Amino acid sequence: MHSLIITFAGLIPGLNKLPGHIANAILIALIIIVMVLVGTAKLRQKSPEENLIPDGSFNIQNLLETMVEMLLKLISDTMGAEVARDFLFIIGSSTFFILFSNLSGLIPGFTPPTDNINTTAACALTVFFLTHYFGWKEHGVKYLQQFTGPFLWLAPLMIPIEIIGHLARPMSLSLRLFGNIMGDHLVAAIFIMLAPLLVPVPLAFLGLFVAFVQTFVFILLSMAYFSGAISHDH
Repeated sequence: MHSLIITFAGLIPGLNKLPGHIANAILIALIIIVMVLVGTAKLRQKSPEENLIPDGSFNIQNLLETMVEMLLKLISDTMGAEVARDFLFIIGSSTFFILFSNLSGLIPGFTPPTDNINTTAACALTVFFLTHYFGWKEHGVKYLQQFTGPFLWLAPLMIPIEIIGHLARPMSLSLRLFGNIMGDHLVAAIFIMLAPLLVPVPLAFLGLFVAFVQTFVFILLSMAYFSGAISHDH
């Protein structure tokens, strides 16, 4: 039996030929892009002064503005206000994509993209490579000193330890997100099959909690990696 997401993907030319998790991820990305375009269009309809005053009703613009403000504050508190806007693009993109992917699992028949290790590994590897990009950009060649330790004679010992530690980061990020989302989705499916009339409501709240917590854990660890890479303390 095909899930609803495969049916939705079949409406978009080419997506029905892709693996399920890739089609799911593209659909989530398209939903986010549409939301951003709608919110941007609403901003352009008003003057900058009018945009400072929120509308009295709930809409996409207010939702996106609230989420972005919360993200900026979180990044500022974690990494510092001076770099908050510089890292908003990667932290914000990760937050929206992972959160919406996790929440999509609450829709009956809709398999979340983060239920596949390939999707979570792609997110984790993006963070991994950007961590070293920002570190090199901030420190230049001196960035390599974090792998050799404070003393040159410690380099033969420190280099293997640091390499293993850095390689463990994307593994930890991807496996944690994948394992929790897959486990939650699998448990929910089993209980719904056993008791379809009683179990779905409390499981939906549990799934909602897991979706937000796993998104928060992913971006919090990502910010810790970014902060450590650009820090001048070491």
